[in-house]
Amino acid sequence: MEQNYYTEEELYWMTGGNTGTLPDHITPSRINMLGANEVFVFGSNIQGMHMGGAARVAYNQFGAEWGNGEGLQGQSYALPTMEGLESTKIAAKGFTECAKTHPELKFYVTPVGCGIAGYTPEEIAPMFKEAAKLENVYLPVSFWKVLINKKEEVAI
Repeated sequence: MEQNYYTEEELYWMTGGNTGTLPDHITPSRINMLGANEVFVFGSNIQGMHMGGAARVAYNQFGAEWGNGEGLQGQSYALPTMEGLESTKIAAKGFTECAKTHPELKFYVTPVGCGIAGYTPEEIAPMFKEAAKLENVYLPVSFWKVLINKKEEVAI
């Protein structure tokens, strides 16, 4: 199996950028494999029909369960994003609580809600403000850019 793929921009962020102050907890663009305590966080629908995008990858590779639209399953975490922004916000809070109670796990959050669900990072990233403070949560660069531009506290 191929290794995970980081873009040049992601690698730049992981080293802290020019000033060394950028967040380094970056989700790779392409996740092909996970270590024993790593979790693939993907956008889902509440019905758990993992038919496309990251949901299909989670189902095919990381133990997502058909019919289970939310929560920890196998080496994946389903976060429903297809039911509207308010329910996505509630689901993001649930994810943050899960990450807090499982410090032994490393959570790679994909750009949930920004693919098939059709939202923008500007709409979704603020929902991960609290999760961004956790040592075991990794976010996509697109989310970090929003959190930093909004001058949110994201110190790790």
